[in-house]
Parts: sequence; C-alpha cells; structure tokens
Amino acid sequence: MLPSKFDQKKVPPETQSDPDVSQVVLTSERRRSSSSSSSDHVHISAVLVSRSDASVVVRASGKRRTRAPLATAAVNQRSPAVNSRALFSRLTASVALTLFTRSTFTHKHHGISGADTSSAAFTPITIQCESENQTRTFTSVTVNNSAVTTTTDNDRHKHSRISDVEQLLFPASPCVAPERRRVVLLFCPPADRPEAERGAVTMATKVGDDPDSLMSLCTVFCLKNLRRTMCYSDGERNRLHLRPDVFLPSEICDRLVNVYMDLVHTDSDFEPQDGFFQLFGDPRSTRLTRLQLREDLVRDRDLEAIGKQDLIELHLTYCNRLTARGLRTLCSFRHSLLSLSLFGCSIIFFKKGAAPLAYGEDDDDEDLEERLHRHTVDLDFSFQGFNRLRLLNLGGLPVEVDVETLLRPLPALTSLDLSGVHLPRPAFLTQWKERLASLVLYNVELTEDLIHTLLQMSRLRHLDVSRENQRTSKFKMTRKTLSSIVQSLVNLVSLDISGHIMLDNCTVPAFEDAVGRPSIEPCKSSIYPFQELKRPLQFLGLYNTTLCNVTHIPAYKVTGSKNEDQILNAIEAYTEQRPELAHRAINQLFDIARIQHCSQLLRALQLVITALKTHKYDKSIQVTGSAALFYLTNTEYRSDQSVRLRRQVIQVVLNGMEQYQEVTVQRNCCLTLCNFSIPEELEFQYRRVNLLLLKILEPARQDESIQRIAVHLCNALVCQVDNDHKEAVGKMGFVKTMLNLIQKKLQDKMCDQVMEFSWSALWNITDETPDNCQMFLECKGMNLFLECLKEFPDKQELHRNMLGLLGNVAEVKALRPQLLTKQFITVFSDLLDSKADGIEVSYNACGVLSHIMFDGPEVWTMEEPLRTSVMKKMWDAIQSWDVNSRRNINYRSFEPILRLLPQSGAPVSQHWATWALYNLVSVYPSKYCPLLIKEGGIILLQKVLELESSHQETKDMARKVMEQCENFKEDPMDTSRDTFVFMRRTLRGSPTTHVCHVTLQ
Repeated sequence: MLPSKFDQKKVPPETQSDPDVSQVVLTSERRRSSSSSSSDHVHISAVLVSRSDASVVVRASGKRRTRAPLATAAVNQRSPAVNSRALFSRLTASVALTLFTRSTFTHKHHGISGADTSSAAFTPITIQCESENQTRTFTSVTVNNSAVTTTTDNDRHKHSRISDVEQLLFPASPCVAPERRRVVLLFCPPADRPEAERGAVTMATKVGDDPDSLMSLCTVFCLKNLRRTMCYSDGERNRLHLRPDVFLPSEICDRLVNVYMDLVHTDSDFEPQDGFFQLFGDPRSTRLTRLQLREDLVRDRDLEAIGKQDLIELHLTYCNRLTARGLRTLCSFRHSLLSLSLFGCSIIFFKKGAAPLAYGEDDDDEDLEERLHRHTVDLDFSFQGFNRLRLLNLGGLPVEVDVETLLRPLPALTSLDLSGVHLPRPAFLTQWKERLASLVLYNVELTEDLIHTLLQMSRLRHLDVSRENQRTSKFKMTRKTLSSIVQSLVNLVSLDISGHIMLDNCTVPAFEDAVGRPSIEPCKSSIYPFQELKRPLQFLGLYNTTLCNVTHIPAYKVTGSKNEDQILNAIEAYTEQRPELAHRAINQLFDIARIQHCSQLLRALQLVITALKTHKYDKSIQVTGSAALFYLTNTEYRSDQSVRLRRQVIQVVLNGMEQYQEVTVQRNCCLTLCNFSIPEELEFQYRRVNLLLLKILEPARQDESIQRIAVHLCNALVCQVDNDHKEAVGKMGFVKTMLNLIQKKLQDKMCDQVMEFSWSALWNITDETPDNCQMFLECKGMNLFLECLKEFPDKQELHRNMLGLLGNVAEVKALRPQLLTKQFITVFSDLLDSKADGIEVSYNACGVLSHIMFDGPEVWTMEEPLRTSVMKKMWDAIQSWDVNSRRNINYRSFEPILRLLPQSGAPVSQHWATWALYNLVSVYPSKYCPLLIKEGGIILLQKVLELESSHQETKDMARKVMEQCENFKEDPMDTSRDTFVFMRRTLRGSPTTHVCHVTLQ
C-alpha cells in the first residue's frame, strides 16, 4: 500500500528504485468536500516523467504504476488516458490533469500549495487553482534558481520560500484546509532545449544512455517467458493458449506483436513461438489495431489467426511467404483498415494453378522464383469494400497485376506508393486528384503522359519520382519539367527527384552560386525552378544528382552526397524500403569517417545500426555497414558514445557474423569488436561472441587476417574473466580449437601471431581452471609443446606463453604426475638456463618445477634426472636473476605462490616463491604490496622465518619483503568486487593482452 500522504522533503521510492524516471512531477490530493469521509478520498501519489520514452508513470492509492504517453492530451473522467482508464475512473470532472510533451501542464484542483525549488533552470509551469468559494488564476509559476516566480494578469511576485508561495496561492479560507493543500512540482527541461540549459538539472549521462522504459522491459520479459506470464500450453500438442483471466488492450497487444517481430530478427537467443499469432485470435480478450510485420516469418495462417481483429494499420514488408490465401484474409479487415502496406510482398497476388492450399499447408521449400513460375495471378481479389482505406503501399507490385483495375474501387485514398510498378496508362491516377496528398513513384519510368497526369494532382504535398540510378532511365529532368511541377503543385512540402539526369540549364552560373552564405530562401535558390517556391520545402531529395552540389538549396532537409548532413539524410530517408540507395550512402559515410571526421556521430551510429537491423539479410548493407561501424566506434569517437549505443553496435555486429560466413563481413565485424573494451563491454553477449569466434576458427584454411583477429579476440575474452566463464568457454571447444590452430601452424612450419596468440589464449583459459588444464593434456597439448620447442627454438615470446600455460597445469596437483616424466623434466630443466625474454622463460620453467618439487621426494620415481641435480639447477637459476627485473606478467592473486611458502619438503620451491614476491613488491610496490597484505602473505612469510628448514638466504629475502610492505604507504589498489564485478577470482599469471594492429581492406 502507498503512504496516505506524500513527504515533501523525501525523494519517493519510485525515483530511488527506477532509474528510468527523472523526478517526482506531481503529488496531489483532493476530497469531494472538506467534510467527506476517507472513502471518498482520491489520492494521486506520484507522477513520474520518463526520459527514455517520453511517457508518464502514475501511481494512485491501491493502484499499481501505470505508464501512459507523455503527449496524452488530457486525463479526466470524460477523456481518460489510453493506459490509465482504470486509474482515473474515480476522478470527477472538476479535477483535470493535462500533460504536454514539453513539460508544461495545467492543473485544476481544489487546493494547491507550494513548489519545491531544489534545482535550477526548470521549465515554466502554468497552474489554474480553484476553491469552492474563490478562484485565483496564475498565468505561470516559474521555478528558477531556487526561487519561485508567480505571475497573474496584473502583477508579478518573486518568492524564495515555499511558505510565501502558499500564502499567495491560497489566502486564508475556511473551505480549503491546509492539510488538503499539497502539490510538489519538479520538472526536467524538455529534451529539445540546448545542452547547456539542461546541464543544471540532468545527470551527466551520455545521449542515449537512459535505461529502457518499464513498458519495454515488461514486454520483452513476457515474450521471452510466455508460459510463465500470460500463456499456458496444452498437454498433448504443447500449443500456446492465452490464460482465461488475461485481457489485453490494443496498446499492449500491438506492442507485443511488433516487439516479437523485432526480437525474432535481431535477438539470436529468442526462439519464435509456433502459434504465436493464434494468441490474438479472440477480440474479446485481445485487441490488435496497428501491426508491422516483415520478411518470411509471416505465413498465411498467421493472418488468418487474427482475421477477426479490427485492424486500423497493417504494414507487411517483404513477406514472401504470403500467398493469395493471405490476400483474401485481408478482406476480413476491409471495414476498419485505414492504412495498408504490401511493400515487396510479390507472392501475395498469386495463387497456385491447381487446387488452393488447405489450412496449415505451406510450400516452404520452394524459392521465390520457382513459386512465381508455378503460380498464377489471383484475379478474384478486389479492394471492393475497403472504403475507409486512406494509405496504400503497393511497392514492388508484379507486372502481371493490373494496377488500374486493382485500385479502382478505392475512393478515399490520400497516400499512394507505387514504387517499381509498371504504369502503362497513368491517367487513372486523376480519380484521386482532389484527395491525394502523397504519391510515391520510385523507380517508375517517367513519361510525358505521367508528367501531365502529375501536374493535375493539385492537392499533392509529397511527390517522389526518384530513381535508383541514372543509367536505366531514358527520361531527362529538364528545367521546364521541374518548373511545371513547382508551379502546378503549389501545396508541395516534400519532393524527391533523386537519381535523375539533370540538364545543366537547371542551375545558376558557378560565380553566382558562390556568392554569399548558404541560404534556404527560394528567391536565392541556385536551382532556377525552385526560385518560384512560396516557401522552403521541408524535404528535397537530390541524391545521385548534380543539383545536390549547389550552395543555395531551398529546403530544410536535403538528401545528397555533397556533405555529411546530406548523406545522413539519405540514409535516414531510404533505409526502410530502398536498401540499394542506403547502401551507397553508408559507403559514403564510411569514407567520411575514415578520411575526414564525422561531426554527427550519434546520429550516424544510430542510422547505421537501424540499417543493419532492418536489412539483416542484405549482404551489401552488412558489408558497408560493418565497415562504417569500425571507424565510427574507434578511439576518436568513443567518449561520445553511451553504453546502450555501444551495446547496440555489438548486437548488430554479432548478427552480421552469425548470418554471413563471407570473408569481408567476418573481417569487418571482427575488426569492429576490437574497438571495444574486452571482456567488459562484450560480457553481456559473452557466450554468443565466443561461439561465433570459435566457429570462425573452425575451417581448416581460414583467411589469415580473420584468423589473426579472431584469435586475438578469443585471447582477450578469456584474459580477465572469472573461472566460471573460463570453464564455460572451455566446454565450447576452446582448448581443442586453439590446439588445432597450433597443429596447422606446425604443419606449415610457421610461427606467426596466430601461433603466439593461441598459446597465450591457452595460458589465460587454463588459469586456476583444472578442467581446462585437463582438456589440454587430453588433447595431446604436451606433444605440441615439445614440437613447438623443437621447431621454433628461438621464438622467445612463444616459449614464455607455453611455459606460462604449463605453470597453470603444474598448479593442479592431480595433473602433476603427468608432467613427472623424464622427457618433460629434462626439458623444463634445460629451460632454466634460457635467457629468452629476459628472465621470463627461466622463471616460468622454475615455477613449473617448484610445484612438482612441492609434492616431495616420494613422488619422484625417475632415476634420471636426479631430483637433487634438478633442484641445484633451480637454485643456480634463481641466483642468476636480477631481482629488479621488470616483468611481462600480471598477477591478480598470489594464492598459487603463497601455498609454496609454509613447507619444508622443498626449500627451493619456497625460495622461488619468496624471490617472486620480493621482485614484484620491489619493482611494483603500489600494486603488489596491498595485494600481498590483503591475501595474508605477511603471516605466511613470518612462518618462513620460523621454519628451521628455511634457508638463510630465503629468510633474508622474506624479511625484505615484509619490510617493503611495512614501509609502503597505503596507496589505493582496488581489487574488490565493487570495481570489477565480473572478476570473481581474478586472473593470475597471465600475459598482458596483445595489441593486434590490423587494417581494414
């Protein structure tokens, strides 16, 4: 239950637990009269404004939070908000709450008092206050700089205290009790205000980093957990059914279906549910009004399942599994449908030459061309009865369909898209000349007859006669033609003539074009025909024309290729239904990001992400988009990108890797992932990215550059994660994949970055993970170790990586007996004398032997080499090392070293461990002194001093370590979970992550 009264001084619980909301906006209370009982009390506990989706969250007594659009015109008894009907059913007509998108509201209320002024630069608030005996009207109440300014028609007052405002708002009145007068006002400025003005009251978060709305989170959760939330499945067929107690309004149903489609196309972990559309078959429990369905997921049976719904909008895009059966289903919506799009749904107008398909049958195995040949046009379908239809998109209509006959029964069209449609007799369009406001004829061959028809469409506000390219067009856009369009279509606010051949006489001379600053005034236009415009156009498409290069263009938004703004406008305008143009524009954006500087980074990223999501199966978009993302996410732009935006980039990159095995896409995607902090930024998709990288490395002969980048990423992904992650990746086949790569390089007698990265990755993934160490031994890893030593005796970094890995294996007591062979011990012993990579190879070899020696003489069953002789070589090697050597190693835990200290069976192991600690705390005191103290190393070193078996030299070194830590002044080194929550048990003894220098080709 909510509290009966809101505490003005405290931030409400909603704002503490829900980061999606900016602040409390309104708290109000009212009674029908001052003497009414508590049962008549209507209490609006809080209204919260969401920054992420421009919505309002409302809480009332006994009610759960409800989210409604912030643009809701009014909320009262007669005009309830769409999502708040039940919440406000008890409010009377005298109480109205109006919320506008720019954070301005009007509130009629019995008794309002006070305004909280804890923050500066808030938006003006208009309040009208009424009581039963008197009315005081204030033009505005402005909260600014910790002061409240009230304005009436006659005067203006400035107050710095809430009590002053309360006294002015409500003079003493017996009808309005003080306890009934309560409102707390806190507003965030609107999103379209300058950043400098918003900074005073908004958190310092990056653009686009707001959390998901409550509605979005709940929708996705329900879709991923249908059987746990609103559905159940029958026992036999396991089909989904809606629970009998669930009733969903249209806003919820529309969102469920549309988000479902998005998840199917963008979330690889989301499994499509068979029979999903059947959940919305009964309009008594579910209501659908606006749907956007795309691509081959939609079948005839899905449309039939929702045939009883009163759809207002239905947009079908590239739904090539729909046939004439689905077309006939559209007739079920003819009485309600206002907007219909069948863009790219060419199959829907065909039926099989034989008997029609029975319900549930599909010809899924046929490709598009085969089905077109085997089907005939459905001549029975007609738009007869679609009297309410206003918007129609038939882009891509097959040439076999007579468009004139098809459209004749539609009397009320105001918007028509006939992209790519053959129009042999365009005069039929004049039947809508008094109604049609928008006409799209993209990739329609212009003729004199068509131009003549267009000039009669006097009501047109948007005309699109653009083309994909100039080569396929015989029509030339002359100055006369363009002037006729401007003169005849006086209501035009949007025009697209992209892709047309323009004659030179359309533009002013170059010297005149260069005069003055760029202007959008028609009278200054560099394009002669547009000088006759009465006002600048809202949109002008000039992409792939010479006109986009002029200086003075009378339009607020222009598509073209002259500059970044025109290119971004082109991507935005053409992504949805013209991927061929979007592909070119993204390629031009790629050149800007690569050679110049992208000034509209956030917009560019969002547009490329949208294009990649929308055209997941378009290879050209995936190639150019992934290449552009590589440059748009590099270090130069990184500071401006939010966490959410970068996650979206990662998701579309992984989608591309998943969909295409083609070399260019794989290379671009892998390179883009290198721009992220690994593993931190990839951890939310950790399993998926590892599976994709391992899949890339599976082929016997992969592209060399992709192989190098993929191994580098694999290495980085296991470098700083907890053991659970490492074990999970090991079970995916990580160890075997790396060993296979090493085997291939051995066969080629090549020691390159792939070879070194593979051993480095094995070093990382075996750290404190016994299962992965065992996998290494079971997959014949020791044989490959010996072969690499023999084949590449001078590769120092390779030796260091291999010995580091074997150090991890030696730490596992159960596996050490497999290392205790004459061959292996001899190799380790010989490597003690190595000077490769400073002391690293010798140090790691001694570490392996130290763990073996720690098990005592009883496990040493070999006659040769003798245990004593190996121990002597270990002593000699340690003596030869410079204690001040800088190390190419990174310890995050001393636990494997510390376990060698309190023992008497192998003094040389104890000495190696003490030397290691002394070296690290001496060279890197600020990093390793706190770590040693934290892990109890001082106590163990004290025990070394107390042991009689400890050598004097070891004791002396132990004292120096303790003194170093004692003298160290506390310097913060955060190894806690608070700093790196992903590190449960952090990496020990791993090499620093290699930097992979790669270029995009």
